[in-house]
Amino acid sequence: MSPSEAPVTTPLTVPGFQHRTVLLDEAVDALQLDGARASGIYIDGTFGRGGHSRLILSHLDDTGRLIAFDKDPQAIATAEQVNDPRFSIVHESFATMKQALAARGISQVDGILLDLGISSPQVDDAARGFSFRQDGPLDMRMDTTRGMSAADWLASVPEQQLEKVIRDYGEERFAFQIAKAIVARRAIEPISGTRQLASIVADAVKTREKGKDPATRTFQAIRIFINQELEDLEVGLSAAFDMLAPGARLAVISFHSLEDRMVKQFLASKAKVEQPDRRLPIRAADLPQPQMKLVARIKPSDDEVDANPRARSAVLRVAERLGGGA
Repeated sequence: MSPSEAPVTTPLTVPGFQHRTVLLDEAVDALQLDGARASGIYIDGTFGRGGHSRLILSHLDDTGRLIAFDKDPQAIATAEQVNDPRFSIVHESFATMKQALAARGISQVDGILLDLGISSPQVDDAARGFSFRQDGPLDMRMDTTRGMSAADWLASVPEQQLEKVIRDYGEERFAFQIAKAIVARRAIEPISGTRQLASIVADAVKTREKGKDPATRTFQAIRIFINQELEDLEVGLSAAFDMLAPGARLAVISFHSLEDRMVKQFLASKAKVEQPDRRLPIRAADLPQPQMKLVARIKPSDDEVDANPRARSAVLRVAERLGGGA
């Protein structure tokens, strides 16, 4: 299938839920899929509902390949509807990309896109337990086939650890009060519902940020912990760097400050090198060279934010692998 013959790229949907892919064109454009690069091998680290993957496929030629990853069984089910021999889906975190691609005989790729956001269908489906706006079981797992639910974790986590998670992952200044309130309530009854947890948090938070539910930071923190999102990101960034061919690009979309800080610091560490003392007799050709070039930092346009308020916090960072060794 040539790019001109590819189907129109529209975000895939789940019945009853609509998903808008954030920074769709900007992220895919950052991979520079034109010319000879259209025959390359690419990774979409979070398939979600297929917006980025389908647009990437529309740019690839007959020999191009796209390998996508996702932990969410619903995303996997949607990906399995993509009838394209150039496409394959892996039911794992993008943190496993090196092992997964090694099993396919692939050691280098021509571009990697990591979208770190949670999808709208995940948030809007009360049964998934991500949202404090609707009542549902307190699950929060991206992969509902494995791991511990948020309810199970809250039932047994020590108070000090709970406080640390809420403070560190939610950047919540009332972490102590919230953790104490959760532990006190679970001694009376199990905490098993999203609205139940949101109510406990609201009672413990004395002041509220304008326009933000008091449970926002706590839900974010528990979700990040349950799904090991920051651990996956740390491993995934390192794996992505190792797999990029010279000239290949890494594009990462983050949605909160913890993620963006990690991405920014990682890319900066690869783009800068410690230079030796200028008084030492070292030839210019022998000086340490940066391993990546920072290309862009992109925020959603005002029009995109107006159409999709969830895009407001998104940040796209793009870097290119240089020709030096690892």
